[in-house]
Amino acid sequence: MPCSAVTLSIATITAIVAAALMAIAFSTDNWVFIEVKRSKIIEEYAVKSSPGNSQVLENLNNKYYFYTRTRGLFRICYPKERPPTVEIYLSPVETHCSNVDYFIPDENNETKGLSDDAMNRLHMARSTVALFIVAFLSLFIAFWTGVVGCWKRSPGNITATAILMLVTCLLAAGAMALWHGVEFYEREKVVGEEYYQQWPEVLKTFSSIWYDWSYMLAWCSVVVSFGSSILFFSAAICLTKEKHREQQNNVQYIMPVYPQKQQYAYAGYPPPQAYPGPYYHGSQYGPYNY
Repeated sequence: MPCSAVTLSIATITAIVAAALMAIAFSTDNWVFIEVKRSKIIEEYAVKSSPGNSQVLENLNNKYYFYTRTRGLFRICYPKERPPTVEIYLSPVETHCSNVDYFIPDENNETKGLSDDAMNRLHMARSTVALFIVAFLSLFIAFWTGVVGCWKRSPGNITATAILMLVTCLLAAGAMALWHGVEFYEREKVVGEEYYQQWPEVLKTFSSIWYDWSYMLAWCSVVVSFGSSILFFSAAICLTKEKHREQQNNVQYIMPVYPQKQQYAYAGYPPPQAYPGPYYHGSQYGPYNY
């Protein structure tokens, strides 16, 4: 089997896998899992009576960040208890969620009072989504250039597909880098009471945060996209070599044609090759031989 056929097949499969992983990660809500041990907080503060403790207990039943939840790019979902003060709906995967607000459009000018750090975090969060959308666009164009390249066995189209898959990989990696920037601001900067930096100490103590499977799929899509790009580049090289080899083989079957000198007749005499030889002089061809 030709090298290009095998490499193209593997490259196509990895491109499809990359697209599927990216789509699943982008649309699901399990990037971060935040477990809040509410019972531990109640045990810690229920027996103590002070204004600060009563405030914590009040927030425990009203603020959404005192509830166990998963967070994605677009939704915050509650697999266990649900906060009564947040508008919740049933997501397509049958989980109770609320939307992440990117303030697009900001009709009531709600971002006017945000600090510089909070605005930086918001801009990075918006850019994360935007980069993923552009990555999907690049992936869509790569699909069509790949189809044309496979149909025509064109090294140029296959190379273009490889470049587009590399662009997809870089865009997705940039989106992931921005997402980690958002996470850094939420942990280290003052960007809102619902984020880790401004949590009460008791909430920090009795909460656990870890990356979930949607986050892992997103990074896997970046790696698989890069692998697909390398495979498409390899397929283009294989295809170029095979075409060159085919051209060399075709040259061997071409019959050589040599130019012939034009026959000119001498004045009054036929040209020397006008009649086939051999030529004899005398009476050898006569009926009598003296």
